Formats: sequence, C-alpha cells, structure tokens
Amino acid sequence: MCGWGTDEEGIIGILAHRNGAQRKLIREAYAAAYGEDLLKELEKELSGDFLAYHARYKKSLEEDVAYHTTGDFRKLLVPLVSAFRYEGDEVDMILAKSEAKDLKADPNDEYLRFLRATIKCLTSPEKYYEKTLRLAINGLGTDEWALTRVIVTQAEVNLQRIKEEYHKRNSVTLVHAITGDTSGDYEKFLLALVGKENERA
Repeated sequence: MCGWGTDEEGIIGILAHRNGAQRKLIREAYAAAYGEDLLKELEKELSGDFLAYHARYKKSLEEDVAYHTTGDFRKLLVPLVSAFRYEGDEVDMILAKSEAKDLKADPNDEYLRFLRATIKCLTSPEKYYEKTLRLAINGLGTDEWALTRVIVTQAEVNLQRIKEEYHKRNSVTLVHAITGDTSGDYEKFLLALVGKENERA
C-alpha cells in the first residue's frame, strides 16, 4: 500500500488464505512496522469498500442479496449486509423495549421468526449453533447439511464455546453425539474439525 496503489487481488489472496490467528499476527506485525492499524489503512486505501466478495464477483454483496432474495428474506438480509452499525454507548431504552415487544408480537409471523433467529445468532452464537446441532443430530435421521455447515463454518471461531454449550445443554459431549450419529470418513472429518483429542467421548 503506502501510496503505490493497491493490489486488491494480492491483499485478498493473502488475507483470505489465512486463519484468524494468522490474520491477527499480520495485523500486529503491520502495526509494529508502520505504527498504523492495518484494517483502517485498508479501508482508506480501498475507499471503504474492501470486500473480497466485491473484488471476486465485481458487484456488491448487497446487490446480489437484493437480486437473489424476495419478500421477508430480502427485507431481513439487505439491511444486515448494508446498514450502518451504531457502535456507541447510548441506547434509546424506550425504543429498544418497544422493538423487543414488537418482536414477540406474533410467534407465527415468518419475518419476525427470521428476525428473532438472526438476533439470537448475533447475540448468543453458541446457543444458536448448539440448537442447530442438537436438531441436526437428534432429528429423524441426521441433517448432515446442517451438521457440516455449523462445524465447518464455526471450527475456527466459536466451536469451543459451542461444544461447551452443547455439553451443558445435552449432558453429552459433541464428540460423543457425532460418534453416535455418524460413521466412516464423514465421522473422521467432523471429529478432526471438532478436536476429538480435546474431549472425553
């Protein structure tokens, strides 16, 4: 960077193929070398639009979400990928209580159901994913798609907390549940991601 123009593909290639711990080390090394925050520099250098999605697909995530969704899904997802996120300390408690009441208004309203699930996922991801795993494992037959999706996408981020929540909620470890519900290479793959050696089955 540093005024020489920005190689977006190069930056994406480096950052997208590193895990969270490696990206943190890159950010710390950049701060030590240049005395600046890498994320803020990327935002400035890339005009605030540093999205791997945009660089790869030549359109914004917001455009694609709006184009490929309809109805309540669109109403829920477009603001999530495009809205300004307030990070201040001040909260309008009257408005917050009113909106919380609105969320509980109709348990059968599909849009409100989506919104409640999204809020739960954002505020308590380990509880949301524990429930998803429990339903995937304990239903009639294993929902392999849901089981795989949660374990693969959360393996690096929240899986330890999800495993703890799963054990607390179900009185059995996630490793034990996976072992009892899957087999063969699929079982080995999931157990490798979950970290079998760190748990007692």
